[in-house]
Amino acid sequence: MTAAPFGRVVTAMVTPFTADGGLDLDGAQRLAAHLVDAGNDGLLVNGTAGESPTTTDDEKAALVRAVVEAVGDRVPVLAGVGSPSTAHTTALAQQAQAAGATGLLVVTPYYNKPQQAGVVAHVEQVLGATDLPVALYDVPHRTGLALTTETVLRLAEHPRVVAVKDAKLDLEAAAEVLARTDLAYYCGQDSLTLPYLALGAVGVVGTSTHVTAGGTRDLVAAFAAGDTAGALALHRRLLPAYTGIFRAPGTVLVKAALRDLGLPAGPVRLPLVDATPEQVTALRADLAAAGLALEPTAA
Repeated sequence: MTAAPFGRVVTAMVTPFTADGGLDLDGAQRLAAHLVDAGNDGLLVNGTAGESPTTTDDEKAALVRAVVEAVGDRVPVLAGVGSPSTAHTTALAQQAQAAGATGLLVVTPYYNKPQQAGVVAHVEQVLGATDLPVALYDVPHRTGLALTTETVLRLAEHPRVVAVKDAKLDLEAAAEVLARTDLAYYCGQDSLTLPYLALGAVGVVGTSTHVTAGGTRDLVAAFAAGDTAGALALHRRLLPAYTGIFRAPGTVLVKAALRDLGLPAGPVRLPLVDATPEQVTALRADLAAAGLALEPTAA
């Protein structure tokens, strides 16, 4: 398999908050340590699952510092620096490097829907602002704009563009880029990890991996070892968890699961709202179907 610059099973970590909605840095460190112990070999902070649209720049920097302090000697810590503004994204990138991040996740600018030439210029300006490796994040159902294959190929010419988190879910486009570049592809939708591995992806940046990391690690390892039947069996077993975590926005149900487990999570911030009792019941059933009954942890 292609080298994985940020790990193979990477959780897009939720941001724990206190009961009154403040940033819970101690909880973030305990959660990060738990996630690594559970089988993640990389973490992403300040991503969508981390409620980054609702956290301040100071909170983002503090979160990177806290997680790096807790697990930065064990796994890569990737920092999301997404913003519709190139100047703001650049400032967030510099801030993340100063806070100790291993690399940057740069999402396509959202809402303003620039031309592809604007996307290239946006990423190039971020690349010029730090010396960290960059993963592109292609998630058009959130940003309203997909990266074209030509744009990815052009950006791949830069030595510090090393990876793509692909939530566009266009397998044909991914296959073409993988055939023509050395980029490390990460599946951006948990349920499609196995198909992406078959195309040459290195792993997944997941959401359900807050609770499925061990099984997902085994799936990736089985595929890498040539045990496709074993990988398929794990995929089928874990599928209810991979899909069920998105019955509501992933962050909402991840935090519900973490609360069941006695792990740091806290509430979500508006405009998200916490899971309803009915949603929690359905989540528990989904996880039980995947062999992942929720039991409080000592972490």
